Amino acid sequence: MKTKRNNPNKWVHFRTLLVATCFCLILIVLMARAAQLQVFNGVRLAQKASDQYEKSNTRLPRRGTIYDRNYEELAVSIDVDSICAYPTKIESKNRTASTLAHILKPGKKTLLKKIDSSKSFVWIKRHAGPTEVSKIKALGLKGIGFIKESRRFYPNKSLAAQIIGFTGTDDYGLEGLEYTCESTLKGSATTQTVFKDALGHSFSASKRNETSTDGCNIVLTIDRNIQYIAENALSEAIRTANAKTGIAIVVSPKTGEILAAANAPAYNPNIFGESGPRVWRNRAFSDSFEPGSTFKVFLAAAAIEAGAGTPNTIFYCENGAYKIGRNTIHDAHRFGWLSLQQIVKVSSNIGAAKVGEKVGAQYLHRILKDFGFGEKTEVNAAEEGVGILKSYRKWTDIDAASICFGQGVSVSALQLAMAVSAIANDGILMKPLLIREITDATGKVVRRFKPTCIRQAVSADTANTVTRILKTVITDGGTGVKAALPEYSVAGKTGTAQKASAMARGYAEGKFIASFIGFAPAEEPEIVVVVVIDEPEKDIYGGVVAAPVFQKITRETLQYMKVLPQGKLMVSTQTRQTG
Repeated sequence: MKTKRNNPNKWVHFRTLLVATCFCLILIVLMARAAQLQVFNGVRLAQKASDQYEKSNTRLPRRGTIYDRNYEELAVSIDVDSICAYPTKIESKNRTASTLAHILKPGKKTLLKKIDSSKSFVWIKRHAGPTEVSKIKALGLKGIGFIKESRRFYPNKSLAAQIIGFTGTDDYGLEGLEYTCESTLKGSATTQTVFKDALGHSFSASKRNETSTDGCNIVLTIDRNIQYIAENALSEAIRTANAKTGIAIVVSPKTGEILAAANAPAYNPNIFGESGPRVWRNRAFSDSFEPGSTFKVFLAAAAIEAGAGTPNTIFYCENGAYKIGRNTIHDAHRFGWLSLQQIVKVSSNIGAAKVGEKVGAQYLHRILKDFGFGEKTEVNAAEEGVGILKSYRKWTDIDAASICFGQGVSVSALQLAMAVSAIANDGILMKPLLIREITDATGKVVRRFKPTCIRQAVSADTANTVTRILKTVITDGGTGVKAALPEYSVAGKTGTAQKASAMARGYAEGKFIASFIGFAPAEEPEIVVVVVIDEPEKDIYGGVVAAPVFQKITRETLQYMKVLPQGKLMVSTQTRQTG
């Protein structure tokens, strides 16, 4: 009997088919996986790979410098070291945090929290001091690094701080011109792509953005020396009067250039965190207040321009009390008949109300608008006060009367300075000029700003007549004799206004704003000076508190500008405590 034997070829074919099938399955899986990676996840994976070997480094531009009109530096950028950490490279985080804590202000727990991180990079301290940096560098701590950054520095400390403002840690403007001119000062960045191998070594590089522009420089109309004169005189007055705040503005009336804008108290923008928003604010441009008797300057201009009177036209001043409806207007002294010139000289509120009646509400409102009240001056500032000047159609009889002596209306110190400048400039109202020119990083002028005439507020004859009236305010019997200068003729006006209450309608008891506005030399004015003292405690009258500040600023500024003295002028040392 024969035994059946297996065919060996059959198992060979079976094994071949099995292996081929396995290879086909594997190939199908690989093809499917390849399709998944390249078709469906291709973009994401390509980006992930790129992130590992391709790094983009951004070079921040250097921030432009802010200069005064004589190219003296007011704000510059300097290179400083910032301290950073690479947590994955730190061997002993606890010991490193303890070592750093002995040098830096943050405690050990704060530092340990920063470096005990899964992040590849963390900041330890931005813009560190040179002593801190040198001490930490000497330790040679592994995983601790240093990066050069640009930091804003203000070499004159508090000088013109409210005008210039300051920047934050990331070099972005936060206040003042640093904020409003951010796009001009900042410039544009450069991005560079660097390729690295697995060990982190660069093997090629290419620039994506070829154009990098450092920030432009700004040249102001401010004169650093005049700014110092104004700030020094104002600070001294604030201390003497025990006042809350103060403002002083110096303007060139022919061009509208702002030569100084002082605020007291001041602050140091290098350490701005030690003060607060109330001090940072440029009150000379932003804050509004009732101008008081300084408004009689523009009332007189309206009367003369309207033909409602001359300097010699007389008005009956009711012997100190004048009833309008249920309200009574009072003068500090009992006056009978006074001329328009005398009304301004002795600062009679009743006389002003009588003049206003003759001018008429509609015409007075028009002249006040022509002087720029009730609208922005368009100065380059983050915040600018508009003030309040209601339509004459909304004026009651008492409103019309009180506006004549500066109540029921509010203005900014800058508006007041530009309006007085119009009187000093033959009636021509100029736009305030704060920025003179913009230059690029090489110093080439990119843009130049020229003086701009807004309108003819009043005729030249009217402005000259008002100037003659204002000169009498400084003479014997006037309210502004403490503003007089032996070397130069002065034209000006005092103001004393009860302060409006922020809590309730009406006025705050015992709180006043004392002011003085004027220009010199009266015949050929070189400067206009406005001084505002908020809440003086010892004396409250503008002729006593603000006029001496005007005198000091005007004298020192004219001497600095080398304006020739006019010779010894006869002035009185007497004063009236009104206006």
